Amino acid sequence: MAERKYALGLDFGTESVRALLVNVADGEEVATAVYQYPDGVIDAALPSSGAELPPDWALQNPRDYLSGIQAVVPAVLAEAGAAGPQVIGVGIDFTSCTMLPTTADGTPLCLLPPYQREPHAWVKLWKHHAAQPEADRLNAIAAERSEEFLARYGGKVSSEWFFPKVWQILDEAPQVYQAADRLIEGGDWTVWQLTGVESRNSCTAGYKALWSKRTGFPSDDFLAALDPRLRSVVDKKMLRTITPIGAKAGELTAGMAQLTGLTAGTAVAAANVDAHVAVPAATITGPGQMLMIMGTSVCHMVVGREAINVPGICGVVEDGILPGFFGYEAGQSAVGDIFAWFTRSLVPQAYQEEAARRGISTHQLLAEKAAALRIGESGLLALDWNNGNRSILVDAGLSGLLIGHTLDTRAEEIYRALIEATAFGTRLIIENFQDQGVPVREVFACGGLPERNEFLMQVFSDVTGRTFRIARSAQACALGSAMFGALAAGRAQGGYDTIEDCAAHMAALKDRVYAPDPAAHQAYTALYREYVRLHDYFGRGGSNLMKALKAIKAEASAKL
Repeated sequence: MAERKYALGLDFGTESVRALLVNVADGEEVATAVYQYPDGVIDAALPSSGAELPPDWALQNPRDYLSGIQAVVPAVLAEAGAAGPQVIGVGIDFTSCTMLPTTADGTPLCLLPPYQREPHAWVKLWKHHAAQPEADRLNAIAAERSEEFLARYGGKVSSEWFFPKVWQILDEAPQVYQAADRLIEGGDWTVWQLTGVESRNSCTAGYKALWSKRTGFPSDDFLAALDPRLRSVVDKKMLRTITPIGAKAGELTAGMAQLTGLTAGTAVAAANVDAHVAVPAATITGPGQMLMIMGTSVCHMVVGREAINVPGICGVVEDGILPGFFGYEAGQSAVGDIFAWFTRSLVPQAYQEEAARRGISTHQLLAEKAAALRIGESGLLALDWNNGNRSILVDAGLSGLLIGHTLDTRAEEIYRALIEATAFGTRLIIENFQDQGVPVREVFACGGLPERNEFLMQVFSDVTGRTFRIARSAQACALGSAMFGALAAGRAQGGYDTIEDCAAHMAALKDRVYAPDPAAHQAYTALYREYVRLHDYFGRGGSNLMKALKAIKAEASAKL
């Protein structure tokens, strides 16, 4: 019998890194391991000094990424009883845009004594929103100059993306910018540590750093219009050579092989964004099929055969999701995070005690109680902007809203209103794609929420009027990375030469399908119309109250 061949996927999330070892022949997931980052999301104070961080900051410690690799890779090999030579390829995905400044050899500045107390020397996580002023100025200058790239990103560049974060470093800590030989995505940096070779992948370059396969990065003249010191940032602190997704970025170094138990020379794929890499893991290989990656946030991914500039999306990138197609991305900045915040902060003690007594989670209890309510019974309506709006308004300065509550309002009613708000946000995104000529014929889902919350999935189906099919893998991002690892290895090494072949052999769907109830969809449509009214009033200039309150908060915080 032939020796089994495996591919390894490493999924670097917001709170942890997950490893998944997959049989290349049939997609069997033979072992998994998770490592929680010791420093997690650094949004209150620096671990090095205890220095408090301002509002809207979100940092990470790059040591956590390397410690995670050293922990999870040997763990999955041991669980599977596999030897290093059986692993033919490694793929990684990363939350993005997550970026950091380093020296020329890749050493993160935050690990060097002179910069350990400087917040701008640390990794800026994707949900670092403190670069909003830079994003606003970038958008204004790009519009004033009629920069062609702006339309590819729905008319706005997000504060979460690469150049606003770079510009914030330059604005607020020029000494860090000067010391940085490299400004790099976390995914590319991790591949660099695995292979010893610096590379930049086409997915993050395209969606987060304004790169185009046809025209490259924005011009030096545009960057100089932002700030003369940024004129040469691409040539001096980045790379213009971009590695396509699915290509081999390099081979595992001897040092990394010793740390992980893998074999030196193993193929390592170019890095990818966590949401994007999950698309083929959900069996999607062509146009009209939307994948929703549903976890702390939601990303909406769909591919097409032509480029259409869709207002308010995160971007359209040629070969950005699947080779040979234009990939479209939209998203919601907070979904699961909203429910986690609510259960952590606002659920009565009696509910927590009932859940503990029954041996279920607080989420399960709230979902059970919320499911017993009739649509509209609570009189509540919410906006899902607790972490800003990614699509279709592209405005991190917006905030959450709950309207209609009274002294009789119960926790499950609020919980249901929050779920409905996130579903309304998704419906708006789908309708925006459809209105602009990007068809969405089928919807697929993966991630933690489809795995854990059937009530939520039925609400999404009823609100959107769409049938939802669920990826078989509970680790679709890690599986997608493993698939791209098999693609980087190629058929000659036991992998595959096309992503379609990878999907045919390694991906599948669950039997469970969520179909909309026509009566529920009709009832939700009435509520959705009111959601759209609120959405447009607070998001399109009817009221700047949310931003005014944020400004007051920032001023008050500055006085502490």
